[in-house]
Amino acid sequence: MSDIIDPGSVDRPNSYIGKSLPRPNAKTLVEGLGRYVDDIVLPRMVHVAFVRSPHAHARLLAIDGTAAMALPGVMRVFTGGDLSPHCEPWVATLAHLKGMKSAPQHPLPLERATWVGEALAAVVAESRAAAEDAVAHVRVDYEPLPAVVDMEGALLAATPVIHAELGDNLCFERVNETGKVEEAFAHAHKIAEATFYSGRHTGLTLEPRSILADFNRASGRLTVYHSTQAPHMMQGVFAKHMRLSEGDVRVICGDVGGSYGIKVHVYPDEVAVAVIAKLMGRPVKFIADRLESFASDIHARDHRIRARMAVDATGRITAIDVDDLTGIGPYSVYPRTSAVEGNQVVNLVGGPYDFANLRARTTVVFQNKTPTCQYRAVGHPIATAVTEGLVDLAAEVLDLDPVEFRRRNLMKDGSYPRTSPAGMKFEGLSHEASLTKLVSMMDYPALRSEQERLRQEGVHRGIGIASFIELTNPSPFMYGVGGARISAQDGCSVRIDPDGSVVAASGVTEQGQGTEAILRQIVAEAVGVPIADVRVLTGDTLITPYGGGTWACRGAGIGGEAALRAGLAVKDAALKIAGAMLQAGPDAFDIVDGQIVERTSGLARMPLAELARIVYFRGDTLPPDLPRELMQTRHFITKEYPFAFTNGVQACWLEVDVDTGIVRLLKHWCVEDCGRVINPLLVDEQVRGGIVQGLGGALYEHCIYSPEGQLLVGSMADYLVPMAAEMPDIEVGHVETPTKESLLGAKGAGEAGTAGAPAAVMNAINDALRPFGAKVFAQPFTPERILAALGKVPTRWPEPARSSTRMMSPARTGALAPPAPGFLSRLFRRA
Repeated sequence: MSDIIDPGSVDRPNSYIGKSLPRPNAKTLVEGLGRYVDDIVLPRMVHVAFVRSPHAHARLLAIDGTAAMALPGVMRVFTGGDLSPHCEPWVATLAHLKGMKSAPQHPLPLERATWVGEALAAVVAESRAAAEDAVAHVRVDYEPLPAVVDMEGALLAATPVIHAELGDNLCFERVNETGKVEEAFAHAHKIAEATFYSGRHTGLTLEPRSILADFNRASGRLTVYHSTQAPHMMQGVFAKHMRLSEGDVRVICGDVGGSYGIKVHVYPDEVAVAVIAKLMGRPVKFIADRLESFASDIHARDHRIRARMAVDATGRITAIDVDDLTGIGPYSVYPRTSAVEGNQVVNLVGGPYDFANLRARTTVVFQNKTPTCQYRAVGHPIATAVTEGLVDLAAEVLDLDPVEFRRRNLMKDGSYPRTSPAGMKFEGLSHEASLTKLVSMMDYPALRSEQERLRQEGVHRGIGIASFIELTNPSPFMYGVGGARISAQDGCSVRIDPDGSVVAASGVTEQGQGTEAILRQIVAEAVGVPIADVRVLTGDTLITPYGGGTWACRGAGIGGEAALRAGLAVKDAALKIAGAMLQAGPDAFDIVDGQIVERTSGLARMPLAELARIVYFRGDTLPPDLPRELMQTRHFITKEYPFAFTNGVQACWLEVDVDTGIVRLLKHWCVEDCGRVINPLLVDEQVRGGIVQGLGGALYEHCIYSPEGQLLVGSMADYLVPMAAEMPDIEVGHVETPTKESLLGAKGAGEAGTAGAPAAVMNAINDALRPFGAKVFAQPFTPERILAALGKVPTRWPEPARSSTRMMSPARTGALAPPAPGFLSRLFRRA
């Protein structure tokens, strides 16, 4: 292959790898010329709106659409009984998650509603407005049933079982234990412990979930225009459950207005749209509105974690013990399952640190709330908050600076490859180098001096540090081994056209994060053409090689590597033809800026366009036995490691008003090691965006439920998201440790910001509150919770976290369990 496989070649001045280049679709999107699902209008298209449950749990006695059908423009009303004969139900379990169970799920339920917002019936009309109006005229007779809302009580004998056939409300349980945990705690010099809560929240993509399904009765083929992250996965889902062959299903994913993991799952209402399209033989469109999205899009992060850390007299971690409880709603979400987030917590807790003894348990329970599933940085923010919270507590009880404690305990940069106590295999990380760079970037000693000076003036600022690991480039170990038809490999086809331009078709998708931009850079570099001459196609199962799509930061590491190898292959093919035409060996030439040049002298001998013209139109002039394929396809999958782990460290500098509880973010830093950086501009955008999303979960976002299972924050008036005025300046730095599993050396960067930001904020708040002996461990860290920790307002929920250490008096602790909307939460909502 070309000399690009030499790691030094990507660092040469004219290389596209490592350059900050703008996204090629940015101008189109900024001018409002993007083509989203809702922009597509097909002949004979109809619209669907859903009747959604107002009850957390209820038996469906009858659904009567007679009155709705009498309204103008209304065409059909479908119930679960209408659709179930035409669609196989699904059960979302993975075989390698031993003992996991869930109930069968249908596009629309047959007997019971199991959460507020579940789609119960579908109204099809000539317009969305007519369908929505008709929804109010569908009569549903309910028999309310007891709802399981509190995950703490889900497994009690007196608690109703949501699915009687399962026997209890336990979905999955796992204990990951290594070493001698009890012995380590028995001999510990000090023990730090706390109970952490992670508030349930959701994704809020700019473009809501969107689908347009068109079934052609004449050909028997289904075309689905879908705002999704995984077109080939959805192709398989529609084919399997609608009893079609995969070749008769085409999924097209055009412009997508954000996904964050929200759009990588199978939603029953979206499957219902496809089934209705098949039954009616005409295009059916569903665009979720913001209100129904709050109750129907997956939620995430609903965890309670009791954790403790043992340390010895030298300030070294000897053991970590974690007990995680998470509630996932009434069903595990298909096909990735809702147990993976808890499983990730078990796998990732303690990740950056060198210690021998670990016990991590996760208990995953059913409840009558919106289902939860994978969302940006699955499990990472929870594992990082628990680990880093314990690290700061341990440093405090040992009277060590938090940075010094980390330096004593982080895995050494020269110790790889190695395996963590949780069993995760690390090829190469850079915790020490990353921390050193962060401390320099933020001028840590100067900040500490400023902090002390301001405390004397009654201003309380805090510094929070959070080291983390990030799981990227997943192998079949994540889903394939469990029986899920989710591809860990991806492919790319690269073609040289007659004018010398290049087209690359990739199985990964563009969600707004710049996938197409980095693929364009990689292909331009691999083939040797100007980047303006490269066009990238994604998101169409008919024209792109089979692949897993975009999730778990695999766009660069998996999709980019496939693109690199396909580009190198087509370049080699072109050089063989050039050698025959110019009567020299192919090794004598290279392609640079679209020109065939002599490798030694750099002398241009022929435009690539001229070579392509000869191949396509005057092949008679070439030797008969000469291969002349100017299109090559390559696939890539990781083989040596189950995941390509990245790492990094974040720091937060903030101020807490101890009279109001309001947190003001002042500055945030992140040092990220994502392997080879292809486009620094886009990587920094991804890291900053991830940090903002993490800050949202840490300070603002929370799906609050009533004791009856009613979602109390069902609109943007109640559910807070981070806004520009509230965000700090975010400075990003890099350390590069390329993976050796690929020629490119890229890992992933899309979830790093989200993984570490909540922990950094939590530690910074607690650092600011240190003079008062107050701490908070429950996200979001609202003014009300901070004031409760300071003892200035009552703690209104029953279970406070206990932050205590041996040989140390217990600190006053923060309020933890989700509060009902109250005066302070409203008063300070946008303070």
